[in-house]
Amino acid sequence: MKLPAFDEAGQGDSAVLLLHGIGGGRSIWNAAASGTLQAVADAGFHALALDLPGYGDSASMGPPDMDAFVAAVQAVIEHAQPRRVLLLGHSMGGMVAQEFVARFPQRVQGLVLTCTSAMFGKADGAWQREFIAQRLAPLDAGLGMAGMADLLLPGLVSPGASDAARRSAREVMARVPESTYRAALATIAGFDRRAALAAIAVPTLLLAAEHDQTASPELMQRMAARIAGSEYLCLQGAGHIANVEVPAAFNAAVLDFLRRRFGAR
Repeated sequence: MKLPAFDEAGQGDSAVLLLHGIGGGRSIWNAAASGTLQAVADAGFHALALDLPGYGDSASMGPPDMDAFVAAVQAVIEHAQPRRVLLLGHSMGGMVAQEFVARFPQRVQGLVLTCTSAMFGKADGAWQREFIAQRLAPLDAGLGMAGMADLLLPGLVSPGASDAARRSAREVMARVPESTYRAALATIAGFDRRAALAAIAVPTLLLAAEHDQTASPELMQRMAARIAGSEYLCLQGAGHIANVEVPAAFNAAVLDFLRRRFGAR
């Protein structure tokens, strides 16, 4: 597989791959959004933020399904050749991280799973049907991704989210191709790695957000309980897009974990 588009910063033999959510792209980690790419690099790690297949400058890489996502992560790892691989995944990116470590457990040395879950829902569950219908309704009505962002964003941030955070998240979501969003939603609809949680044997941080209506703190606490030795932290005053809404607190939590568990400065 050819390399997906990615931004990188920093050096070191520990690579941190930043994986975005369904309404995101690699720009969600840049200075204008969360600043996570540079913050991780400044802490002594080799930071790499990917456009997963179908997104951004990786839009031409084919259907955005889980096999393609995993292959893209593997391609970047092979390119970087790090001694240690650490995956940081937000929302759908957290699912990709879980899928990757389930398939290649020996290749990953650490995980940060944020505002994500180990399953999307039962195959014929009412919650799943309602979620998909809600997410696709604006597109089915012909509003496009920008219109969808306008309608869905209030439920993805906290009540006190700043205008700047809302604008940043909207801009990233509006740039996602509609076909990619539809295909990615179908991909994660069948995701279920609950049974694999107990097999995760690397240092893992589960980072939740107080007002997250998609991956609730309670859900992430249950995930943490099934991963031996994992750490759990809930960011206050943030919704599902916590990395953009409270970037200073988000980055501080990530760096504290990375420094303690992987020894960078």
